[in-house]
Amino acid sequence: MSLYLLLMFVSFGSCLALSFDQKVAFYKNVKFIIPAITIVAIPFLIWDQIFTEKGVWGFNEQYLQGIYLGKLPLEEVLFFFFIPYCCLFIYEVLNAYFPNVSLHKLTMVFSIFMVLSGIMMALTNMNQWYTFSACTLSSLIVVFAMKQKFIWYPRAIFAFVVALIPFFIVNGVLTGAATEDPVVWYNNAHNTGIRLLTIPLEDVYYNFSLLIPIIGIYHFLKIRSYNRKG
Repeated sequence: MSLYLLLMFVSFGSCLALSFDQKVAFYKNVKFIIPAITIVAIPFLIWDQIFTEKGVWGFNEQYLQGIYLGKLPLEEVLFFFFIPYCCLFIYEVLNAYFPNVSLHKLTMVFSIFMVLSGIMMALTNMNQWYTFSACTLSSLIVVFAMKQKFIWYPRAIFAFVVALIPFFIVNGVLTGAATEDPVVWYNNAHNTGIRLLTIPLEDVYYNFSLLIPIIGIYHFLKIRSYNRKG
């Protein structure tokens, strides 16, 4: 099994095993999980395919199974389904075990930081495709969510902040923290070149743009189903 595939299965498998915790019972939400993840995964896979073709980033065959969907290795495709599953699981665990935690200050501080830093990075790196696209999209998502005052948004921020811990572990391994060469490499001509250890700074904005909409769609589908039953 390739290193990248092993990372995906360990990440997904650990959350899947814990999904049967009685207080969370995450497995019961599969009818909301699958469409929420798929709706967002499709445009991100297209984005990934285009950027791979353009050489914005790429993959080291030494750490892959060798199975591809277009230009994307199997492991990369699974990333857009397995990692969001883990984030949704974290979201529901935090809802179950910390239902009354105050999130107003965290939400405001984090949102302001994401918008201001995202806009600044996008405007000062308009020729860097990864920086401009990831930072612009994440800023727009924050502004839209704050303007709409989505009830789920503060808890989505809470989940994302907590998910940054496993994010740094998994992305660190993928970007070369534990290997001689990175599993996923990035062309610095299309990003700022700023790294959090081995992880491009843009990955934080990119993953935010992937995960927050998935949580929003998941929440919408779940509430709609409950309202129909009511």
